[in-house]
Amino acid sequence: MERLKSLIPNDLKRMIGESTTENLTSTCSSLLEFFRPLPQFQHVIKELTDPEMALCRKSKAAALDSKQKGNECFSKGDYVKALSYYSQALRYAPLNYDDIDVNLAATLYVNRASSMHKLGLLEECIHDCNRAIALSPGYVKAWYRRGKANASLKCYEVAIPDLEVAFSMEDTLPRKNHIKEELKMVLSKLNSTKGASISTNNNKNEKLAASAESYHIALQCVFIPSKGRGMTSADDIPPASLLHTEEPLAAIVMKSCRETHCHFCFSEVPADVLFCHSCTIPIYCSQHCQEQAGGQQFLRNEGSFTVQKCLSAELEKHVMNASLANQVSCAAADMNIKKNPEHRHECGGAHWSAVLPHDVVLAGRVMSKYIEKKSSGKISNPLETLEFAHNYCQIPLANKLELHIYATVLSYCLQNYYGSDFPSIGASVSQLVLLISQVKVNSMAVVHMNSLDGHEALKKPLKLSTIENAFTCNTEQARVGQAIYSTGSLFNHSCQPNIHAYFLARMLLIRSTEFVPAWNPLELSYGPQVGQLDLQGRQNLLEEQYSFKCQCSSCSELNLSDLIINAFRCSHPGCLGVVSHVAHYKKIEDDLLQVSGPSYSCKLSLPFSKHKMDISKVAHMLLKDKGVTCDIYPGYCLSCGFYRDLKSSVTASNSAMLNIQRLRDSLNSKEVPEISISDALESLSHLKLIWHPYSKVVAEAEDNIAEAYVRIGDFERAMNHCIASIEILNKLYHAEHIVIGHELMKLTSIQLSLDDHAAARSSIKRAEAIFSLYYGSHVTKIFPYIEALKREAGSLAC
Repeated sequence: MERLKSLIPNDLKRMIGESTTENLTSTCSSLLEFFRPLPQFQHVIKELTDPEMALCRKSKAAALDSKQKGNECFSKGDYVKALSYYSQALRYAPLNYDDIDVNLAATLYVNRASSMHKLGLLEECIHDCNRAIALSPGYVKAWYRRGKANASLKCYEVAIPDLEVAFSMEDTLPRKNHIKEELKMVLSKLNSTKGASISTNNNKNEKLAASAESYHIALQCVFIPSKGRGMTSADDIPPASLLHTEEPLAAIVMKSCRETHCHFCFSEVPADVLFCHSCTIPIYCSQHCQEQAGGQQFLRNEGSFTVQKCLSAELEKHVMNASLANQVSCAAADMNIKKNPEHRHECGGAHWSAVLPHDVVLAGRVMSKYIEKKSSGKISNPLETLEFAHNYCQIPLANKLELHIYATVLSYCLQNYYGSDFPSIGASVSQLVLLISQVKVNSMAVVHMNSLDGHEALKKPLKLSTIENAFTCNTEQARVGQAIYSTGSLFNHSCQPNIHAYFLARMLLIRSTEFVPAWNPLELSYGPQVGQLDLQGRQNLLEEQYSFKCQCSSCSELNLSDLIINAFRCSHPGCLGVVSHVAHYKKIEDDLLQVSGPSYSCKLSLPFSKHKMDISKVAHMLLKDKGVTCDIYPGYCLSCGFYRDLKSSVTASNSAMLNIQRLRDSLNSKEVPEISISDALESLSHLKLIWHPYSKVVAEAEDNIAEAYVRIGDFERAMNHCIASIEILNKLYHAEHIVIGHELMKLTSIQLSLDDHAAARSSIKRAEAIFSLYYGSHVTKIFPYIEALKREAGSLAC
């Protein structure tokens, strides 16, 4: 869009930059009038919407080329590459009702199934065989491959009729004899197991199952003077209560996850990934997600069930059931998730949805939903019921110009699909400017928890005391999508929230993390929290992204974390006081401080008595008796007033941090030289003389060294440094914060590596108690390896 921006005259840029919601219609009209006759603008719109110029359309030639490459890799025994090429071929193969080449599609599914069978991906292999059978029930190779996979899964009573169908349909004698031998072997195995029970291959898709946990807390939207609308309840709320569940109004996968995650539910895609029928952009983890997002059902050749006259009635019934196997579980999932064909208006090969930013495409999906409601007569104006807050008047001038350009382009893209059902371009652009602004403020990052290496290690038999099998259960939040929730957007922010938002697939769930008295605001974190950033860092981030100054209790009251998180330690021996290198503290009233820095100034009330004891240990002078003045500048201890040379402290800290950074880099490269650990330990000793013992710098250094010791198999030292890091985090956050839970999981894995099962059981019990506050009954869904850790901690105990 930079080329369009460069064409706009300065006076129009200035007018747009100074615009408000009152004159938005005028500025949008002026920009539209300027753009319409420009060949450059017409070319941009054509590039994004014209099917003839579409970069994401299907191509039979490209599919055949990938198929050939897959065949070559398969013949060489490179089944991983073969699988990748067959998937690429399926991505490009036309699969819609008008263009489908049934034989090509069925062949590609069976070829991919063969690759997955060779790689031991048996259930995925069966899924692809089912798809091939649905398209071509008379395809012998699909029945044969499905029979072989079922036999490998010891589902003999399914494998036998599969192979019998393949035998009956096969025309060539050598192949018939080969299938006959396979049948004999499977029958023999069935007899030897004496009719062992059979597992089914239905994909129940638990990821998409709605929460079975019920909630009975009535929430109310109320006006809060300092924050506007917010959520509360007339009832007391116990800790860990499930307060709210909600499917999104609209959602979109992040660009960084487009090739790895389902474009509907945001789960990681399996090997048998599915693709859109009409374009090459989205990928899906299951038929259910494919149909939900695109509104199209998987093609089935429903007229060919009885073409094989050689089949018995029993086998013919088996063919019919297998041909419809892809329908299994979709009906059950639809009970909880209504169809939401959010990709349909972006489809057909046009690639605007792959080019425009997330916020803009998400706004397009919201607008699309309301256009379809209007066409069905449910509303009169596409956006009349959308009451999200926005920050248009507060955003920078350059951002207003971007919003105008993107809204104009998006209007043309949507009109290209909806035609006369879409409001006129002139009327829609100003609406879309506000809608994109609303999306930026109200959308939520859909976050899934990823286990970095612990989960994979726990899939194998554990011998945690050996270096080769050493691991730590590291977890990280991965932003996989962005979504907008009608009710979820009404919950306000706090830097010390009392509720927690998490996601199962794309469903938002909100749970209380502490006791919340009736009518108290229910507040979650928009990102920054106490313990993660200091006061000024949180304020800057919230103002930059959401255009508000946080006034939560943690940003209005002096708290321990903000004092210690980025503080130097007092140079006076025996003093635990903090030394700020930026803040000036001045008591202006008995219970009120003025805190000033290079670019900020705020007033903080002194804490209630229950918090004063901890703060007094590190900042005694701030809590002196009433009437005693206090004026402490950067460099002076807040407890005893002793001065520390800031310039030399910063220089010494920067020098010590070089070795910590080198160690951090070696952890990322998976190679940890022992000299790096030795240097980091020396630097840690220096950092402890410079930084406050409870500072985040020291905590992170301890954590890095703990991880390094795990890599070289020195679990005793790893445990000591891990515990030291946790002790600091307890000061920065609080004992039941979710960050502590993650660190306890790491500690548990180290304790198991030391064969200290009693300590591991204690750590995991504490971690599970913390996670239960945040996730309730869904703990094992969010952290599936917890059960494996619990078994390991208990099974080897004396």
